[in-house]
Parts: sequence; C-alpha cells; structure tokens
Amino acid sequence: MSGFLVAVIMLLMSMTAMAKSPLIVVLGDSISAGYGIEVDQGWVVLLQDKLMQSGSHYSIRNESISGDTSAGGLARIDRILAEHKPAVVLVELGANDGLRGLSPALMKSNLAEIIHRARQAGAKPLLLGMKIPPNYGKRYVDLFYNIYPQLSKELDIPYVPFILEDVALNKDLMQEDGLHANAKAQPFIADKIASYLFPLLNTESDR
Repeated sequence: MSGFLVAVIMLLMSMTAMAKSPLIVVLGDSISAGYGIEVDQGWVVLLQDKLMQSGSHYSIRNESISGDTSAGGLARIDRILAEHKPAVVLVELGANDGLRGLSPALMKSNLAEIIHRARQAGAKPLLLGMKIPPNYGKRYVDLFYNIYPQLSKELDIPYVPFILEDVALNKDLMQEDGLHANAKAQPFIADKIASYLFPLLNTESDR
C-alpha cells in the first residue's frame, strides 16, 4: 500500500473519530469568541488543547458571537442543540445584558430557559459567571452577579464564579477597553474553567 493511501486512510479514520467524539458546545459572547485577539489564542482553543493533552475524547464547538445577550443565546440554542447534539453546554452569557442595563430578571429567565432546553436535549450545562463594572451602581451590579449563584442553587447545576476573577483587575492582562482579556490572560481563563469542567466530564463519562 502506497504512503499516499496510508495517509488518506489515517485522515479518514481521524475524521470519523472526531465525528463520533462527544461534543462540548460553548454558547457565549465576545469573551468566548476571542474578541480583539487571534482565534487560536482564545481560551476555548486552549481548553481544547488541555482536553487533548489529558487524553480526553471530548471536542469543543465554539458557538459564541461577540455582542450576544442572553436573549440572543436563547434564540439560538434550539438550532445549536439540534445540530451538534452536545454532551455538555458551557453557557457564557449575560455580560452584554448588564452592560446595556437590561433587566436582571429577564436575563435570569433567559439563562434558566437555555439551561432547561440543554437538559431536555440530554446535555449537561455549566454556567460561567460574569461581572460588570461597578459604575453601574451597587444595587444593579449585585442583582446582576447574584443571578449566577442563584441559578446554580435553584437549578442544581455547577457554575464557575466570575471567570475573569484573576484577570479583570490586572491591566497587563486586559485589552485597552478594560472589558476584554488579552492573549496573555487566556491561559488563566482556560485553567479556571477546566478546573470546573473536568470533574463534570468525569461524571459524564461514568454514566
């Protein structure tokens, strides 16, 4: 058998294996879409690398759109679930709701419905917590951030407290807009999310 045929067969086998791999879908906004940096520098790609290095058979599909809100995610979730049939959904939404001063109650309702639909489709949700700048006022900021732990408790799902916790206040790790993490920060974000995701995947593989 020629070397060319061997290479083709190996490629086809690799593509088949990837097609059969359980999927993790990231439903997010610019934080996950890699705003302001090269896509391959973003935490989603780095998280995929960490999965591969650990020997995990999961692969990640990034369905994040810069500027997306919880309502936008809700409008997209049915198509995404039907198309990808993911085993896990990482929900990284809400920051744009807060930055636009939208209703925290509506944001909570949208996120809850996304989680509900993911579960109905057989996927395990992981909620990624966000925060907004303090200039929006303490009451609104508290209402916003408390949504994530509230949903975690009420719906019995895991969540990652503020994924930019060790990044947001470090100017060396943020872009000039003060809202988006730069390329240097992405490994820290990937590590933080991995510490919550990997135990969830272990539970999933035990089923």
